[in-house]
Amino acid sequence: MLFHVRMDVEIPHDLDPDIRAETVAREKAYSQELQRSGKWPHIWRIVGEYSNFSIFDVADNDELHAILSGLPLFPYMNIKVTPLATHPSDIAAG
Repeated sequence: MLFHVRMDVEIPHDLDPDIRAETVAREKAYSQELQRSGKWPHIWRIVGEYSNFSIFDVADNDELHAILSGLPLFPYMNIKVTPLATHPSDIAAG
């Protein structure tokens, strides 16, 4: 199943800088592992924001929930998920 996910990150300004750096490093490693596995095939930065649009290709809602809640930055994120379906006018889907 494909999902479009918007993630807006809001790390508290008073978070210890060492904890912030360690959390961001773990986030990068985790997300790159998911990208290499094919579960997170696309990620785009939203210009001017600490946000991204991503596409996830996972088995079901539960797998997506497990992946998202496993993100080290998850406690500092607002996430919006949109399930995707093939459009009948998509010539690539034929």
